[in-house]
This record gives sequence, structure tokens and C-alpha cells, in this order.
Amino acid sequence: MVINGVYTATVTPLKDDLSVNTDMLVEHCQNLLASGSTGIALLGTTGEANSFSVEERMQLIDAIAEGPLPNQKIMVGTGCCALPDTIRLTKTVVDHGFGGILLLPPFYYKQVTDSGLFDYFDQVIQSVAAEMSIFLYHFPKMTGVDLSMPLLEKLLTAYPNTIVGMKDSSGDWTHMRDIIKAFPDFKLFAGTEKYLLSTLKNGGAGCISATTNITIKMAAKVWLGWLSDEADVLQRELTRARSLFEGLPFVAAIKQVLASRGNLSWKYLRPPNSSISKEELDTLLENLKEFPI
Repeated sequence: MVINGVYTATVTPLKDDLSVNTDMLVEHCQNLLASGSTGIALLGTTGEANSFSVEERMQLIDAIAEGPLPNQKIMVGTGCCALPDTIRLTKTVVDHGFGGILLLPPFYYKQVTDSGLFDYFDQVIQSVAAEMSIFLYHFPKMTGVDLSMPLLEKLLTAYPNTIVGMKDSSGDWTHMRDIIKAFPDFKLFAGTEKYLLSTLKNGGAGCISATTNITIKMAAKVWLGWLSDEADVLQRELTRARSLFEGLPFVAAIKQVLASRGNLSWKYLRPPNSSISKEELDTLLENLKEFPI
């Protein structure tokens, strides 16, 4: 299956007891796909994955796999600090036939070497021992771990048909562009829709973004029209909309915008995430009125 375009890193709706609201999640994903999202990135940073136990994540993966969503349009985050947890989650995703695995590096220990990181990814792949599509998740601000160019080269040499792409949430456009140029068959997704058009023009795959939970209709227009004369204008407006969220905690801001549309269940967050202030939310909602979202 070809994986390109705009993937939404979906938020995870919760019930008032802070357990996962699977029905709401399915409905939200269906709405995103109907609004132009190419696919869904489930259980990533925006999905509060690391606030859930492995058992909770397994239960959610099972429930989504058995539901009405097209599994091939979903990539699932499986990266944990403990190697056995990552292997267990990754096996489950592969067994259910999801479209891809979004794989964080182990993120607790710092000053780890490229050799140690290679061994981690190598053991995941060898332990699962099945055909799969892994998208590395590069988010050094959150993980403290850099996926270097030499490490990427070593991984792609060893597993060219398994490690097929990356979500780069570094915010460093030069780094993203260098990866696209160095590894032309590697599917580089920008971690923000701000770089969607630049990524596509340079040969990348698209974006996997948190704020497309809100901006998906605008992002889909850029994706569908990136070769058109209107592309630059569409991208400038998309970038302006995305920029409204910067400086705010994305999970809380996105959930509170969704809650403002009528379903107050969206307001629930797993600690340590907490709500933005009423003043911040009011300003955000007022500014968003300018955009076709």
C-alpha cells in the first residue's frame, strides 16, 4: 500500500473516569477521513500514548482493529522504553494488519549511542520477524534522542524493506530536507503541516500532524492541490492556522477546541496534561473563526 499525504495524529477521547472512549475515537477518525485525512496516526504523542499502560494500549489496538475503520489507513505508535513492551505492541499491530508502525526510540536514557539505538530497532524487527512497515518517530524535543544520519543509513542498509519512513517532529526543516535528499526512497513526513508543501516539493511523503485534528480540511486542500497555482496561497493560510496553536500544550488545546463544538467529553485529559486557561481558549477560538475548519 502506498502511504503518502496528510495523516492526522489523532487525540484520544476519554471518559470521565479517564478510560479510553473507543466509540468517540472511531467516530472522530471517521470524520477525519471524511474531511480529507489520508490516514490516521494512532497512539502517538498527541494521542497521550505514554500516559496509558501497555494493557490499555493493547485493548485499544484490539478494539480499533475489530471496528469499522480501514486498518490499512492507520499507523500505530508502539515505541516504549522497555524493549519487551515495544515488541509486544508491535506484534499486535502487525497481526491486525494495520498500515504501519510509528516507532519512537527508547527515550528514558540519554547519551545513548547509535550502536545502542541500532540494537534496539534490530531486536524489535528480529523479534517480530514479520513483514511490516516501520516509520521511525524523530522527536528529540520530547525524547532527548537524536536519530542521526549515520544511524539512518545503517538501519536502511540493514532493513531497506522494513524501515520505510519517518515522522520528523524536530521542527528543523534543513534536517528534513537533508534526509529527503540523502534517502530518496525513504518516506519523510514532516511532523507539522507548516512544512507540508515544502516536503512535497522536495520529494517527501507529506505530514503527520497533531493540529490537523482541527485543520484537516485546509491541509487536505494543500495535499490535493500541491501542484496547482494556488498551492503557495493555500499553504500560507494553513501555516497561519497551525501557528495559532504554537506556544500552547497541543493535546489540551486541541481537545478543548473539539469540546467547544458541543461534545464536552473531549475535555478529559490524563495527568500530567491539564487544560489551558479560559483566556487562552477564548483567544484561540476567536482567532480560528477566520479559517475554514
